[in-house]
Amino acid sequence: MDNTFGKEIIPLDEELRLKALEKYSILDNLPESYFNNLAHIMARVFRTPIALVSLVDKESVFFKGNVGMEGTTEVDRGESLCSLAILDEDLTVFRDALEEPCLMNNPLVRGKFGLRFYAGAPITTPEGFNIGTVCVVDKVPRDFDPLEYDLLKRFASIAMHELEMRKDLIIPV
Repeated sequence: MDNTFGKEIIPLDEELRLKALEKYSILDNLPESYFNNLAHIMARVFRTPIALVSLVDKESVFFKGNVGMEGTTEVDRGESLCSLAILDEDLTVFRDALEEPCLMNNPLVRGKFGLRFYAGAPITTPEGFNIGTVCVVDKVPRDFDPLEYDLLKRFASIAMHELEMRKDLIIPV
């Protein structure tokens, strides 16, 4: 990756990915208690001040579960590290974001927010589309061990399971 970060970071299957996200009819809602509870558990398990359940839309990243950034319901996709995390089927971990060339211009890292650590697992649909992430964030560098790696992947699976359960309840208009 080069030294840029922004809207040009788009999955090759973006159009299909957005259609898959749309099937869940969840972007119009504010953060929800189920996903907020999941974020609270993640923050405690990983001992981070910030934990999010996010969904990556065309222009924005929406926080469906949010601990540590209360009052923020969405951010511009071009600034969100979750936009990077949906590019891979594996976890995205930045132990110290200041040491990552691809984050040099990111305002969440270089700006007053001061993001230093990020670990995000993609929320992947049964069809294989990464529609969002579960992530934990800190303002200090951290290591991420194999147990934590496994746990974060399981949290992503729990989030996807909840979305699938809800999809079955949605009645077409």
